[in-house]
Amino acid sequence: MSVTDKLERLRLHTIDLREGAVLETGCVYLVPVLETFALPAGVSASANPKSSTGRLDVFTRVITDGGHSFDTIPVGYHGPLYVEVSPRTFPVLVRTGSRLSQVRFRAGSARLDDTELADLHAVTPLVDTDPARFEDGLTLSIDLMREGTGALLGYRAKRHTGVIDVDRKAAFEVLDFWEPIHARGAPSLILDPGEFYILASREAVHVPPDTAARWSPSTRWWANSASTTPASSTPASAMPPPAAPARAPCWRCARARCPSSSTTARPSAASSTRRCRPAPTRSTAWASAPTTRRRA
Repeated sequence: MSVTDKLERLRLHTIDLREGAVLETGCVYLVPVLETFALPAGVSASANPKSSTGRLDVFTRVITDGGHSFDTIPVGYHGPLYVEVSPRTFPVLVRTGSRLSQVRFRAGSARLDDTELADLHAVTPLVDTDPARFEDGLTLSIDLMREGTGALLGYRAKRHTGVIDVDRKAAFEVLDFWEPIHARGAPSLILDPGEFYILASREAVHVPPDTAARWSPSTRWWANSASTTPASSTPASAMPPPAAPARAPCWRCARARCPSSSTTARPSAASSTRRCRPAPTRSTAWASAPTTRRRA
């Protein structure tokens, strides 16, 4: 069954994007891509959000007809692509031709394991720290050691803001959408569940010209990576799929011990102060014109 066949049963309403439309937070939209793929034999592709899309906390993933996983376009695929779009922090204005996702094409496998990464690092340093850490990829860490009290550590997204037009460049004031986070003595930072942060890595990264890198969240350190800055980089897409955590965290608040993370236990009155936020309204909107365009 194709994606459009399933939409006949699941869609709630249709949105025309030709003149632009606002995608609200907490909603899920399914949008057709302008391009139709015709991959030759031996060539596959993978998709991921553009970096600017990730910085706006807009969750996107690509779907194919007959596919079994998101963001994966199988070898020799012929057919249309669709993008699932779900703004999580800011409402965004999109229109036909807006670019939210990108695609990388592959022929064969060029993944590097940790030994190969270490050998590459010995020839061409990948980070400026010593020693570099390789644990299922090149591991990066958050920088909380900025010198001096009041040093800028990063930003936390504001919850109530105006709409962001994804096609306008350098058109918005940072402080209208972000709260600066400054160092306050101890090198530590408490991350509030459900909030979106942008933090800098302690390491400066160098990717050699003949090598590609892919950012992946590290489940070794985070129970839920949905709203954290990816913590590892893997040249030539060497990172294997991350292992699942021992206990599935709550999808609402990322707490592994949240009562709502269990299929049987629910938050009680005694735990009301730690109860996660209500689930967002989930609506699927079929758009009559695409919001994304492939970027090679």
